[in-house]
Amino acid sequence: MCGIVGILDLKARRDIDRATLARMNDAQFHRGPDEGGLHLEPGLGFGHRRLSIIDLATGQQPLFNEDGSVSVVFNGEIYNFQELYAELIALGHRFSTRSDTEVIVHGWEQWGERCVERFRGMFAFAVYDRKRETMFIARDRLGVKPMFYALLPDGHFLFGSELKALLAHGNLPRTIDPQAIEEYFALGYVAEPRTIFTGAKKLEPGYCMLLKRGEPLPTPRPYWDVRFTLDARIDETEAAEELRRRIEESVRLRMISEVPLGAFLSGGVDSSGVVAAMARITGEPVNTCSIGFTDPKFNEVEFARMVAQRYATRHREKTVESDDFGLVDTLARLYDEPYADSSAIPTYRVCQLAREHVTVALSGDGGDESFGGYRRYRLHLMEERMRSSLPLAVRKPVFGLLGKVYPKADWAPRVFRAKTTFESLARTSVEAYFHSVSILRDAMRQQMFSSTLRAQLGGYNAIEVFHEHASRAGTDDPLALIQYLDLKTYLVGDINTKVDRASMAHSLEVREPLMDHPLVEWLATLPSTLKVRGGEGKYLFKKALEPWLPNEVLYRPKMGFAVPLANWFRGPLKQRVRDALLGETLADTGWFNQNYLRHLVDAHQSGLRDYSSPIWTLLMFEGFLRNVMDAPVAEPAARVAV
Repeated sequence: MCGIVGILDLKARRDIDRATLARMNDAQFHRGPDEGGLHLEPGLGFGHRRLSIIDLATGQQPLFNEDGSVSVVFNGEIYNFQELYAELIALGHRFSTRSDTEVIVHGWEQWGERCVERFRGMFAFAVYDRKRETMFIARDRLGVKPMFYALLPDGHFLFGSELKALLAHGNLPRTIDPQAIEEYFALGYVAEPRTIFTGAKKLEPGYCMLLKRGEPLPTPRPYWDVRFTLDARIDETEAAEELRRRIEESVRLRMISEVPLGAFLSGGVDSSGVVAAMARITGEPVNTCSIGFTDPKFNEVEFARMVAQRYATRHREKTVESDDFGLVDTLARLYDEPYADSSAIPTYRVCQLAREHVTVALSGDGGDESFGGYRRYRLHLMEERMRSSLPLAVRKPVFGLLGKVYPKADWAPRVFRAKTTFESLARTSVEAYFHSVSILRDAMRQQMFSSTLRAQLGGYNAIEVFHEHASRAGTDDPLALIQYLDLKTYLVGDINTKVDRASMAHSLEVREPLMDHPLVEWLATLPSTLKVRGGEGKYLFKKALEPWLPNEVLYRPKMGFAVPLANWFRGPLKQRVRDALLGETLADTGWFNQNYLRHLVDAHQSGLRDYSSPIWTLLMFEGFLRNVMDAPVAEPAARVAV
């Protein structure tokens, strides 16, 4: 696991400034504290920070082919590298290391752009071929590893594992994209391929790009997508057996390591299943770690202990105080752009705990999306049955009116969502799902944004992100469609972003066996009734794990990494919220309706409404403005005459 950066001169083979490249590389020191490497040649600069996991002695980067004409910088793991290693040797290639990185170099020589289709793992890499004057960049299929890039007016193409590396160049303008603001306040993150800055982009998952000196910047192209065919002819017993086999295979591949390895164990189904598979594979006790909370409403440690005791793991726990809110500014700096998932706080803490004992940790991330685990899936399917029984022309006026007049019941239990249901029934399936996952819904964003920002948006709405993905989903199955949307949006923009930045902040590598792309592809062939059945999410997954885990772990309400935001904002963070939301930082942007911001604060702190989610979203945006936008700008690199 590493951090990578690079500068390619697309116009000519002009010298790259070493100090600029080093500054970009050092901005990601936390991603690879073990070693750092720079390579410069006319028209190219590569930088790399290394966290040593495999081939500790000879796996340094940048890495080259035999004659030095092909070089690579790589972040991630190629889990099938041993298989590819043998195949490439049989084809005549000579290896000088035992690292998975060198497989990319020789894979490029052998298969060209199609090499990426052969790699199984999590990765972001750049290959430069001096003889062809080309650079090939690619990102893994499910977006586990990040890749940011930008093209500067002088013809320099920049890339890096984090946005802060591009900012460290000094010539990337910090101009905020209004459409990114809209996406952030709707979703809690800026969706791929956009970033918060107009001049930078994210390479989308499953995409690659071939750059050629002397030619314009190309449009990234997809090399992979998941297809929900739902056409597998398999009974439940066979499917459960096959699922267990595939999980064990995926876990086994991710246990290859030359450094201490362990797993997160939250007490939920996904992480518990991964730990069970690890214990069945290895003959030694698994290192596991859990975070507990002083507030019992958010505490799952008793379920984690059940699994730890069953498999005799080396289990470690840490209790986080319910007022663990000191990370607000740390998170703003860590994520480089606005990011509003408050579970980043406990995720940061569990990564911190894990790194005290291991260098690699397996997680259960990705299970909800592929197995059908989110509560919102079940609610969406119930509403979808009602939508299918009435045409939109009838639903829109009737349920639209009910949604407007029905009171918002913040006091009610989570199972009660009548207002949201009425509002959803007045929409199409895609619009309804977008509405249900939005942090600030359309009407609230319209009230919160100033007339200036609304004019800058020019009618743009973040729903377009969902419409674009839905047009490529290739399915009209209600569950498969929203699973596809989550795989393309929430999993990438929220979950993977959260885990990558939180783990790499502690120089910890996290591996995700439930995001193994052959497993995801196979699950997409199974009928939706094996994923959600009778109000039970993850139906097949839980059935498959019954021989491995106790029913108390499998069949209990999902909790997740929640934090008590509502209480914080009425208690210890009361004044901080007022200062942040009603202070100069947000006001000076001219993007917000100050009267509406005051309403949010007053209504929440009086107990009249629960506005904790929008307040946290605003708090993190304000933190971004102070910690990223107002941070000292690096000295601009010396400009080269074009």
